[in-house]
Amino acid sequence: SATMAASPGSKLVITTDLGVITLTLRPDSAPVTDLGVITLTLRPDSAPVTCEYVSKCASASLYDGCGFYRSDFVIQCGLHGSGKTNPFGSIPVNETSSGTQISNSRGTAAIAHWDVPDNGNTEFFINLGANAHLDAAYGGYCVFACVETNDAASWSVIETIASAIASEGKTKVGITSICVA
Repeated sequence: SATMAASPGSKLVITTDLGVITLTLRPDSAPVTDLGVITLTLRPDSAPVTCEYVSKCASASLYDGCGFYRSDFVIQCGLHGSGKTNPFGSIPVNETSSGTQISNSRGTAAIAHWDVPDNGNTEFFINLGANAHLDAAYGGYCVFACVETNDAASWSVIETIASAIASEGKTKVGITSICVA
């Protein structure tokens, strides 16, 4: 199937069981829900291969039926626990130390992975606070997008997801679909 590049103005639309999230991918990326909008600005200057990989996974509907399942110092989503397999394999390179280096600070989105030499795959997270220790731990967690710090609407949605998982005992906030639009 054809994939769409992470180009300016591209959008990822994530529908969760809490509402619809629209992720706007610019060179700079965004989620919208009936709860509000989470705007993530893609950072191909820091992680071009990673931005392209996440866009390809979304175009292939890999995230459909998956969900956000973790909330502690991050909210994390991906194929984990879905029973789905990833036809694209792992990301070929960990771009943590190449390009423009971005720290895992509040509002950044990064690729989750196991120990080195794993570079990650479909799992990604949004940092709920400053997590600079993730910049070097296990080879570093590659930041590929960020939420603008003054974007109160995005933070409201992120905090609602975090609360639903951490405080309300929900095991998952389901993703109905993520598509590139």
